[in-house]
Amino acid sequence: MTATDTRGDVHVLEDVERWLARRSWSVADRSLDVLTAAKRKTRSTVSVVLPALNEEATVGEIVAVIRRELMDSPALALPLVDELVVIDSGSTDRTAEVAAAAGARVVHRDAILPRLPARPGKGEVLWRSLMVTGGDIVCFVDADLKEFSADFVSGIIGPLLTDPEVQLVKAMYDRPLGERAGQGGRVTEMMARPLINMHWPRLAGFVQPLGGEYAARRDLLEQLPFPTGYGVELGMLVDALHLVGLDALAQVDVGVRKHRHQDGQALGRMAAAIYRTAQLRLSRGHLIRPRLTQFDRTDDGFVPRTYSVDTEERPPMLEIDEYLDRQAA
Repeated sequence: MTATDTRGDVHVLEDVERWLARRSWSVADRSLDVLTAAKRKTRSTVSVVLPALNEEATVGEIVAVIRRELMDSPALALPLVDELVVIDSGSTDRTAEVAAAAGARVVHRDAILPRLPARPGKGEVLWRSLMVTGGDIVCFVDADLKEFSADFVSGIIGPLLTDPEVQLVKAMYDRPLGERAGQGGRVTEMMARPLINMHWPRLAGFVQPLGGEYAARRDLLEQLPFPTGYGVELGMLVDALHLVGLDALAQVDVGVRKHRHQDGQALGRMAAAIYRTAQLRLSRGHLIRPRLTQFDRTDDGFVPRTYSVDTEERPPMLEIDEYLDRQAA
């Protein structure tokens, strides 16, 4: 066993099996009527955040579906989503214009907490989004999804609206690679899942631990550090486990996720970031060289390209003066 889990293998497996039975659902388990009734009763507010970088081809449809089905639909007793924000992290295409035209509020990453120079990466955008949203529940959705369904939002906010013990909910889904079912999520299968099973086995029941669609209570998110890059999902899951416990975490099956796939070298850089994020959580002592060298074939042979691995983390938002001032206002 590792320092992160001192219980025996049998007991940990029993924990996972109990968790799967108790905290795994389908989107069909909660109708929109049930969710709106729960939202009215709890007086909860919901913010949806889309981190976006050059996603003009997909972001507009995602925004339009959320607005049409979860915000403006006359079939709803009240809107399920109160706030829809696209955080643009420096797009060079028409992402911002398309998102705004579809009905989102668009905020540029660099306009948030301007005293802190922005670092590249998805986690940076998610962390900063807490400053410009107000929902009690914050729902993150990647902006590159194709054939988007509102189930991705309603499914994962559902347990948070109906069960006060649940703190964070991940979406689970099939991930096809082209026409091959179940072959997506390559970084998950080759890096994240082995790490999780070896070091944090109580999280082994999560089908999509690196998935970009998840929702959480604000008062949990503001206590968590945010890795600034691709490691944000793993870091958040591990840190939430230690902060609130396994039973406060859940997952919901929302169907099939289709999106733009990265090439093999990009996946290698993502895997390195995942490993680094895990290592930081396993030990705050000696760390490996945070770089990754890959090779491109050219007419002259193989040319090495060396990349920095995401190593930076943002502190819990509760440690940021501007956030505390906004909360007190």
